[in-house]
Amino acid sequence: MKKKPAPNHLCVHAGELRDEVYGGATPPIYTSTAYDYRSEGTNLYPRYFNTPNQIALGEKIAALEHTEAGLIFGSGMAAISAVFMAFLKSGDHIIMQRAIYGGTAHFAAAEFHRVGIDYTLLEEITPENLEQAMKPETKMLYVETPSNPLLEITDLEVVSAFAKANSLKTVIDNTFASPINQNPADWGIDIIMHSATKYLGGHSDICAGTVCGSHDDMDRLWKTAKNYGGSLSDHTVWLLDRSIKTLGLRVKEQTKNAGELASWLDGLDCVARVNYPGLPNHKNHEVAKKQMHGYGGMLSFEFNEQVDPDAFLEHLEVIRPALSLAGVESIILSPALTSHSLLTPEQRAEQGISDRLLRFSCGIEEFEVLKTDIENAIEKSKKQ
Repeated sequence: MKKKPAPNHLCVHAGELRDEVYGGATPPIYTSTAYDYRSEGTNLYPRYFNTPNQIALGEKIAALEHTEAGLIFGSGMAAISAVFMAFLKSGDHIIMQRAIYGGTAHFAAAEFHRVGIDYTLLEEITPENLEQAMKPETKMLYVETPSNPLLEITDLEVVSAFAKANSLKTVIDNTFASPINQNPADWGIDIIMHSATKYLGGHSDICAGTVCGSHDDMDRLWKTAKNYGGSLSDHTVWLLDRSIKTLGLRVKEQTKNAGELASWLDGLDCVARVNYPGLPNHKNHEVAKKQMHGYGGMLSFEFNEQVDPDAFLEHLEVIRPALSLAGVESIILSPALTSHSLLTPEQRAEQGISDRLLRFSCGIEEFEVLKTDIENAIEKSKKQ
C-alpha cells in the first residue's frame, strides 16, 4: 500500500516557492501585475491565476488534498460559483444536499433558475434518495460534510459510487473538516473546495477560497474562472501560504479541544443535545470514523430551559460571540441570528435548527480555560 504523504511536511514544503536570489527561508512575494510577455509560456497576469505565488499555493492545496492541481480564489463563494458555472449550463440539473452553507444555498436559489439550471435538495444522501432525484439531465452531485451547523456526515463512498455509475461530477465543500481531517479525493470525489477564510487561513484575517481536482477539471474551471475575475491578490496568497504552514498543528489542537468539550457538554444536565461526529451517540459516527482522520474542531449544542442562551453569550469572557469560524481563537454564534436568519422559524425547525442552538468553533486555547469559561457563563445564565 502506498504510504500517505505526511500532512505537516506538505503544509510546510509542498508547492514551495524558493527564493533563488538570496536563499531566504520564506518564499518571495511577486506583487507585479505587469510581466514580460515575451518569455516562453503563458502570459502572466493575476486574473489568470498564473502568477508565481498563485501557482505555488495551488500546488500546496492540491498536495494536501491528494489531487493533481488547484486554484486560489478571492473567497469561498468565488470558488464555488466558478465551479457551478464551469461545469453546469442551461438545461442541466444538479442534486444538492440541503444542509449546506447558507451562501451556497442562496446562490442556488438566486442564480440557478435565472440561467436555466434545475436543482433538487435532498434531506439525506442515500442511494434510494439519489435514485429518486436523478434525472436524464443531471450532471452534478454536490455535498458538504460535516455540515453546517448540525455536523451531519454524508457517506462519501455512497456519493462516489452513485456518481460514477451515473457519470456525474462530484463536488464537496470540505471546509469544516479541512485537508487534515478528511481527504475526499481518496474516496473518489472529483472536485474539492474550501472557504480558505476558515481553517486554511486560520487567523480570522484572510478571505479566500480554493478548488482542487484533476488537471482536466482544473483546466476547465480555469477557462471559466478567468472570465469572472475572482482571483486573489498575491500578497494575500502569500499570507495564506504562511498560515497553511501551521494548519496541521492548529487543526490537531482544535480537534482535540472539540472532542473533549463535546464529551463534557454531552454529560451536562442543562444541555439538551450536542452535535459532534466524534461522539459515539452521533447518528453518523460510524461513517465519520470510516472516512475522517479526526472529527474536526466544530461542534454545536443546545441548552434546555434551565439556561438562557442569550445571557450565556453575554457572560462568556474568553470565548467570543462572533461570525465565521476556524480561527485560533474560540468563537461561538447563534445560527438562528446569523447563517440561518433569513429562514422562517418553521423552516429552521424543519432543519432541526432551534433558537437555542449554538455553534462553537474551538480555538487552540487550553481545554480547561474553555471549560471554565463555559461553566462560569452557565452558572450566571441559569434561570431562577
